[in-house]
Amino acid sequence: MTEVISRQIGRAAAIPAGEGRAFAVDGQQIAVFRGRGGALRAMEAVCPHAGGPLADGQLDDAKIVCPLHNHMFSLSDGSCLNGDFAVRTYPIREENGQLIVSLGPAS
Repeated sequence: MTEVISRQIGRAAAIPAGEGRAFAVDGQQIAVFRGRGGALRAMEAVCPHAGGPLADGQLDDAKIVCPLHNHMFSLSDGSCLNGDFAVRTYPIREENGQLIVSLGPAS
């Protein structure tokens, strides 16, 4: 069985419905979003096109729109819906009021 690296990154209450926030996690920036229905999603926080801050983008329940050049990324798999880019997504959960992100297998 492979051990998964998980990190507590902040308070879940810090992210209102319909918004995103960026967190520094093990030397990388991860954007965490709370959909209007309350679902949490996490992905790389920097747009690969021009370095835009994805946590500041326009959010709906299926995608985030980069605030710099309107590239749209799927919240479920990180694929770009209008370009040849992609960002990595991460499993995230709320536990005892804290956000816990899973970064992948331990090396």
